[in-house]
Amino acid sequence: MKNLPLFLLSMFMLPLQAQELPALYSGADLKLGEKLIAENKCSACHQQKVGGDGSAMYKPAGRLNTPGLLRGMVEQCNTELNLGLFPEEVTSIAAVLNRDHYRFK
Repeated sequence: MKNLPLFLLSMFMLPLQAQELPALYSGADLKLGEKLIAENKCSACHQQKVGGDGSAMYKPAGRLNTPGLLRGMVEQCNTELNLGLFPEEVTSIAAVLNRDHYRFK
């Protein structure tokens, strides 16, 4: 009984990667996604398109409301910019964006 508060606290402090992810992002490599976002200068491109820090690019009014649409937008960037990303890389980027901005379950 003495350790019950500690146990309860630990239940709420699960690592972010252990939290529920959409099935579409199951097995996504978040470290790879972070690396690809940095290497491809996604933030700089978003800043040029929408101004400010680029965060207005995320959550355009009602357009992206499912994990699949988010992944599709990443694929659109991949195609338009001719990045040459593999499908699993697109998924990894989308999973990072979901974790950091969208939080689809």
